[in-house]
Amino acid sequence: MTTRYNVKKKTSVLPRVELVVLFWQKDHLGLVGKDKVFVEKMLARVLAKGEANEQQVVYYPQNEKARTVFVYGLGDNPTVDIFRRGVAAAAQFAKGTAVREITIIVPENFKEGFEVGVAAVEGIELGTYQFAKYQVEQNKINQERSILEVNLLVGKGLGASVARGLKTGKIYSDAAILTRDLVNEPAKNTSPSDLVTVAQGLADKSKGNIKIEIFDEKECALRKMGAFLAVAQGSTHEPYFIHLVYQPEQKDIKQELEKIALVGKGITFDAGGLSIKPSESMETMKCDMAGAAAVLGIFSVLEKIRPQVIVHGYIAACENMPSGSAIKPGDVVETQSGKTVEIRNTDAEGRLTLADSISEALKDKPDFLIDIATLTGACVVALGEEVSGLFSNDQKLAEEFMVAAQKEGEQVWPMPLVSDYRSLLKSAIADLRNISLKRWGGAITAALFLENFVGKTAWIHLDIAGPAYSEQQVNPVNPVGASGAATRAILRFLRDLKTKKE
Repeated sequence: MTTRYNVKKKTSVLPRVELVVLFWQKDHLGLVGKDKVFVEKMLARVLAKGEANEQQVVYYPQNEKARTVFVYGLGDNPTVDIFRRGVAAAAQFAKGTAVREITIIVPENFKEGFEVGVAAVEGIELGTYQFAKYQVEQNKINQERSILEVNLLVGKGLGASVARGLKTGKIYSDAAILTRDLVNEPAKNTSPSDLVTVAQGLADKSKGNIKIEIFDEKECALRKMGAFLAVAQGSTHEPYFIHLVYQPEQKDIKQELEKIALVGKGITFDAGGLSIKPSESMETMKCDMAGAAAVLGIFSVLEKIRPQVIVHGYIAACENMPSGSAIKPGDVVETQSGKTVEIRNTDAEGRLTLADSISEALKDKPDFLIDIATLTGACVVALGEEVSGLFSNDQKLAEEFMVAAQKEGEQVWPMPLVSDYRSLLKSAIADLRNISLKRWGGAITAALFLENFVGKTAWIHLDIAGPAYSEQQVNPVNPVGASGAATRAILRFLRDLKTKKE
């Protein structure tokens, strides 16, 4: 069911609805009179402090009925992301108690109406997301408990900008939900050919702005994608290389357009190859195509955000499986770039498929390139499960992306390309080896491996191994399962590029 969003003028009196979402900072609630006195007394009773992300539920008696007020703390430094999290937490509470309509009182100190609108929709849509496709009863419950109506009470002069933000936030959320759905699907339903079907469907449904090329195994061999095909050779599923192109409509073009390449890691299941993973490490390896899913999620809404840039998307889709035909440790493969790689561990496969994907992307001469990959467990060790690692050879580009990610509440941290570590990838029998023989710094050496194929092109590498998939909720915007990591951040980044040009 579709949620309807309404923007209304704010009042200092609590509205007469079943669930009110109220934000507070220390002693400030934005209320007066009896409402203020009652809510403050109830919060004092539960020892609420108003700390960031603190939540309390107040039952407010009126006309012999219990009206519920969900109160969320803003802390000392209120941000739009705290607001987004508060809306998500409230939406989860509403869904759990079968509330169908909620009213959100927007904090008075939030003056950027557009950002408030974006965050409100993302909080509702992403916070209540649940992949229940294969749970018959839960799917029925989800339908019965869908939030049907959301009212945002805003201050004077903010209505129009909040309404614009609601529309954009819905677009971002739809993209992230497609990404989540693809990652959450069992691997048997997201084989390389299944990703081709999804990509082809996006092109078919477009208004002509999205074109697609599909390379089968034979074509990939003609293009000398030796590293990609080496990873794929252990599986019974045929590999495919997907190339999507978004071109703005002619009427939207105001000047010479920048060209952007998005490369998504598309390992549809990673057993590790002959360097096989322990069984418990395979349990969530359906998520190893989260980078590819992000690219598809982004392309699903490009016609709606209409960025004035040309966007290319590249996905090398295959499985990494152990079999009699699988690549062996000690083998040497030749990449499309001509560089040779000694395979020391077949479970370091993503960088091999990305190497050929990057080389293919460079043929189209992009102004800059972003790759998105669940690349290393080492990045999770370094940054935890909620933060993506960002590596870049262009500081200005990296800083602009960090700003976009921060606006979307996606946690990204800059990581170094340590020049001394390049020597760790030297091989005695090839140009490179696919892993360092030292235990430490694996996220850095993986990024340095990719750097060999980027050349002088401005480049960002996003290692999303941590936040791509979670088995425990930490942030209410990202329930258990796939998060859609990097999808919204990249869309925001593309939107900001459009804004700068205007």
